[in-house]
This record gives sequence, C-alpha cells and structure tokens, in this order.
Amino acid sequence: MTLAPEHRDFQLMCRAFTDKQVRPAVAQAETDGRLTDELWRSMGAAGMLGLMTPEEQGGSGRDQVAVAIVAEELARAAGGVAIGPLVSAYMAGTHIIDNGTDAHREEFAEGIAAGEKIASIAVTEPGAGSDVAGLITRAVAADDGYRITGQKMFITNAGLADVLIVGAKTEPGRGHRGITTFLVRAGTEGLSVGKPLPKMGWRSSDTREVILDNVFVPRSDIVGGLNRGFYQIMAAFQLERVILAAMGVGHAAEAFELAIRHVRDRAAFGGHLIDKQSVRHRLATMEIDLDTARMITYLAAEQLRTGHPDAPRTVAKAKYHAAVAAARVVDDAVQLHGGSGYVEEGDIARHQRDVRILRIGGGVDEVQLDILSKAYA
Repeated sequence: MTLAPEHRDFQLMCRAFTDKQVRPAVAQAETDGRLTDELWRSMGAAGMLGLMTPEEQGGSGRDQVAVAIVAEELARAAGGVAIGPLVSAYMAGTHIIDNGTDAHREEFAEGIAAGEKIASIAVTEPGAGSDVAGLITRAVAADDGYRITGQKMFITNAGLADVLIVGAKTEPGRGHRGITTFLVRAGTEGLSVGKPLPKMGWRSSDTREVILDNVFVPRSDIVGGLNRGFYQIMAAFQLERVILAAMGVGHAAEAFELAIRHVRDRAAFGGHLIDKQSVRHRLATMEIDLDTARMITYLAAEQLRTGHPDAPRTVAKAKYHAAVAAARVVDDAVQLHGGSGYVEEGDIARHQRDVRILRIGGGVDEVQLDILSKAYA
C-alpha cells in the first residue's frame, strides 16, 4: 500500500534519525547489551515512542501505521536496538494507556513516551510462551491486594525497567479466564531479575529472567480489572505482531540493499556478480518477498488503525508472512555475500542473527497459521 503524505514524511524523519543517531550506536549497544539512556531519550524527543499515547499524556494520539514505520526503520539498523524501545512504548506501555488507571497513566505514560521511563511486559514463562493460558505464576489475595509468586523468562527490558506489567493466575481453576495483569514497580520487595541472557541475536536488547517471590501488589495496581488479563494480552498481541512483522520488513529491506550493493561491486569470473543471470534472478525473488511482506504488514497496521473487522486475520497473515519472507531474504543476502556475509564484522551477519526470533516472538508461526485455519472448519 502507498503511505499517506503525513506517514511518508514521518518515515523520512525516522530514516534520517536512524541513519544519524542509531546506526553509529549499534556496535557499542551490541557490546553493552543495551542502548544508552541518551539514545532512548532521543527517540522519545523525536516522537517515536508516543504514537499510541494521548496528547494530554505527552504523546501524539493513536496511529498503528506510524508505529509500524518506527519498527521498520529502526530494524534496518539493528533488531536489538529496536526491540527495547518498541516493547517499552508499544507492548508494555500500551497496557498502561489502554487498561491502567488514571494514576498509572499519570505516573508513567508521559515518561515512557519521552524515553525517560522504561516499561517491560512479563508474561512468558519457562513453560508458557505462545500458550498464555498455560502460565502458572500465582497471585493470591491478601491485605487489600495480592501476593505474586512465580518465574518469568525471556523478558525484554527486565533489567532496565521502571515498571513491569505482570501476568498471573488469580483464579487458576478458571484457566485463561482466571488471569489478571498487575503493575509492579522496580524495587518492589521480592522482585528480582537474573543476569542478561546470552542470545543468538538481539544482542543489544536486555533480556532476563524475572523472579517474583511473594511480591505484594495493592489492589489499586490491578491493570484493567480482575481476571481480564488474558483478553488484554490477546488484544495487545495485535499491535505487537504488526511491530514484529514491520521489523521483518526492515531487516529484509536492509539486507536487500546490502546485497545489491555487494553484487554490483564484487568482481568475479571476469566481470561482476551482477552480470550473472542467476544472481539477478535471486535479487528479483528477494524483492518480491520484501514487497509482499511490506504490503500485508502495512495493510494490517491500517486495518488496526481503522478497526476493520478483518484486522485479526490480516495481522496473523502479516506476522507469519513477513517473518518467513524476511528470514528468506536475509538468508539469500548472506548467500550472495559469500564468505564476507558470514563474518561477525559485517552488518549482514547481525541481520541474520536478529531476524530469526521474529518467527518465535509474539506467537510462533504455528499460532498464526492456527488463527487463520480456524476459519476453514
């Protein structure tokens, strides 16, 4: 789809920001395992983190298409640099915006939009990832609040977060109908995080285990109502999946450009690689994958923005296709680079590492296919 003029202008701004401020910071962020507070705040000041936050709370209103643009442009530089701010603003922060109390929004919304506060979403557990209903963390009523005990795993921003949105079973016997989300502030007694987890990719993203040991949360910090957590998490998955699809588009777009540049410059067999028909055909299939992934991703974002009834199925299609297509494009780019694509110093190797998680996070491929296939029964 063709972007509206205002979205095209925003895309150009995000691309310029990424080229000027993000790309130079990638190598250090990959080494440090996180981006700097200064870069995080710069993203906020550029308006990249408040796109789902009302104006009165420091944002610019609701625009899922603009969120997809941010995800694509940041992922062109590095998936690990992109995912931390995206999780804070649009996967965890939106729970506060959409389901939190006025007091929650007053405390956190403006800071998250400005990149001055960091949020994390703690739902995944060692035994429950895509199967949200299978989480076993317990929240037991006590003292006009709840005491939460459990273990969360693979939690983005866990070591940086000022606030975590935690999913827990308040009525285990009710299955998915007995899940509640809670707002837990950093420093709360009984809350601890593990060491950063070494990962295949997303190396510039802070990812850790979270331990909740009898953590007390007052009733006022229930997010969105008792036993409503599963439905809130499922609703939030829609934007999360668009973000991950758009990140796939960003990885694919960058890999495609790097591949074209390489085969035009690489001397081989008395000419250049671009002279070979098989190479040009490979580039053509990469472009088809990139364009189809981009079209369905932005269609999904637009349908979310307008509340289209087909949005959930289009989101599932985008999440599946963009992740799979991006992995194929990046892998083809590595192949066209030959040995230079396999060394760590090259950008293309980082994209190969980073793109793989997109078929897992936010609901694995098989979950998206199951969403779609239920319509055939």
